[in-house]
Amino acid sequence: MTTWTVPGLPERGRCLVMGVVNVTPDSFSDGGEWFDPEVAVRHGLDLVEQGADIVDVGGESTRPGAARVSLPEELRRVEPVIRALVQEGVTVSVDTMRAEVAEAAVGAGAALVNDVSGGLADPAMPRVVAAAGVPYVVMHWRGHSQDMEARAVYADVVTEVSEELRKRVDSVLAEGVAEQQIILDPGLGFAKRPEHNWTLLAALGRLNELGHPVIVGASRKRFLGRLLAGPDGAPRPFSGCDDATLAVTALAAHAGAWCVRVHHVRPNADAVRVAAAWHTGEGAR
Repeated sequence: MTTWTVPGLPERGRCLVMGVVNVTPDSFSDGGEWFDPEVAVRHGLDLVEQGADIVDVGGESTRPGAARVSLPEELRRVEPVIRALVQEGVTVSVDTMRAEVAEAAVGAGAALVNDVSGGLADPAMPRVVAAAGVPYVVMHWRGHSQDMEARAVYADVVTEVSEELRKRVDSVLAEGVAEQQIILDPGLGFAKRPEHNWTLLAALGRLNELGHPVIVGASRKRFLGRLLAGPDGAPRPFSGCDDATLAVTALAAHAGAWCVRVHHVRPNADAVRVAAAWHTGEGAR
């Protein structure tokens, strides 16, 4: 199990846990639950109480088929939530594809930019991240939500995702982002069919060989629901996939993931501690 240190972010000697706060009306598993800013802030604080090391605040749904929101609306959703959480001492990540939102979020105190497009949706993003000097999640991405499922075509998904991530790393480095700022995300569910997601999870060791920390975002995703389909073939609902998410967390942590991004924090926070203790043969925080 590899232990990574990312400057400016918590270091626990184990896989970190990122809790999700979707300030959206249409996210795939919890859309609308935390749309009110005050409710979103309370939820973020609850996630920290449950064991989240980082709270990821997003104002735009990236579920398959989702329409984009305007820049002013995305800013209106996330900026006050980020500012309030930071004032409470929370380590906050902003989940955005827009450079202007990232810049405003960092100005409000966000410590990490989580860009599901890896800088492809907004070419200005790497320059903003470089200037801010904050860690940057570069995710494997092949297009926006409206058409990403049509792009889920691979001959060898691990090799192709690895090569495409290498190219994105080279690109953001050329824009001034430092090596130590870069975190990689294989993009489970983004232009990936269920079999692609499982193959990538089984190959986390190879993704770690790219030389950067890896974050895993499997929580409540459709490929889990399809795996757990009932006798009638109907996928299990998103909210019924938390136990499966927990299993992925434990396995990913043991395989060397730097962080897991989850909706239901407490059991996943327990799981990463168990994985660390299993690996080292001793307790971990």
